[in-house]
Amino acid sequence: MGTSSSGLEPGEVRVWDPFVRIFHWGLVACIVLNEFVVDDGERVHQWVGYAASALVLSRIVWGFVGTRHARFADFWPTPARLRAHLADLRAGRHGTHAGHNPLGALMMLALLAVVLALGATGWLQTTDAFWGEEGLQELHEALAEALLALASVHVAAALLMSTVERVNLVAAMVTGIKRRRPD
Repeated sequence: MGTSSSGLEPGEVRVWDPFVRIFHWGLVACIVLNEFVVDDGERVHQWVGYAASALVLSRIVWGFVGTRHARFADFWPTPARLRAHLADLRAGRHGTHAGHNPLGALMMLALLAVVLALGATGWLQTTDAFWGEEGLQELHEALAEALLALASVHVAAALLMSTVERVNLVAAMVTGIKRRRPD
């Protein structure tokens, strides 16, 4: 099996650029550090949270100026795209999407929003106006729990869709290349 002029084998598509992959795994590292390694209330927890927020803000910018499959326009989950994707799933059609499928795009946007909300509520707790506010602390903790739940669904869905679509999505987020396995 020869390679094409792009250096890819048949059934391969270059999808995730280095920025997207570094962003993804960097955000994973921040979440793991803050949820499972760093104790609450420590300065390190705050700085890891700020790093996560900076990563998300950078990814939002990249969503407008980045490579084709990184751009929001390439995968924005419009109602029409969502309806078509859900109809395909119900009918047993499991075609591949070069970038995110519409449900994956919704998940990505939800994860970005929750990380930004965590960053904002965490930062607000350090300000004079909201220092010691119990409601804000409870919201921050609820957002952290929501992030873990969403991340768990994200991982499960990536593994499930890898099987259904015969594309190793985890490997694609490492290499940047989606490889469709033969039927």
